[in-house]
Order: sequence, then structure tokens, then C-alpha cells
Amino acid sequence: QVQFVESGGGLVQPGGSLRLSCAASGFILDYYAIGWFRQAPGKEREGVSCISSSDGMIYYADSVKGRFTISRGHAKNTVYLQMNNLKPEDAAVYYCAGRGLFCGISPDEYNDWGQGTQVTVSP
Repeated sequence: QVQFVESGGGLVQPGGSLRLSCAASGFILDYYAIGWFRQAPGKEREGVSCISSSDGMIYYADSVKGRFTISRGHAKNTVYLQMNNLKPEDAAVYYCAGRGLFCGISPDEYNDWGQGTQVTVSP
């Protein structure tokens, strides 16, 4: 059974940092493209970043480029999202999701999802 578990969310002041983790059980994360998405209240779920499996390609939404970094922790079967210089508009529930070898653009392209972790950015 494919299962993702996100962690690392919390309350942080604007300009602060958080590192989110997406851990897997029952399968090897390296074999999957892993995407990070977020959803704020009243808004649609949007893509934040993705790392492919086959070629290691990495993608970021324009709104997070230069501030967020996605990476794989191979030994721990985990994908991380390092978030720096957080802004109030980054506040949302963050989800990780997996699909085949390549990243997808739409959340609908992802098969399996975690439960999410809340990120709050407030003074």
C-alpha cells in the first residue's frame, strides 16, 4: 500500500524558514516523481514543486522560485521541501503526492496523496 506522510509544518514569522518532509512507507520514493502542493482556505490546490524520478528534473512554481528547494533524502526514503523567506501568502496546507517517473502539472495527475501539514506564516 502506497502511503505518504508529511511533517514539518508549523507557525513561523514572515522571513522565517521551515523544512517539510514527505516520508514513504511500503515503497521506494526514488522510483516516483514527487510533487509538493498547497491549498489555502477557499483556494484551489496548486503545485509548488516537483522532482522527477527518471532524470532528476526539478520544477518550481514562479511564486516560490529562489526561496524553496526540493530534494531527496535517499537514505531516509524521504523528499524534503526547504522553505526560506516565507511570506504570509505561503500559508496553506502542504501535501506531497506521487506519480510515475515524470512530474505532472495538475494535481489530477497524481495518484497518491498524504494527509497534509499546516504551514502558518504570521507575525
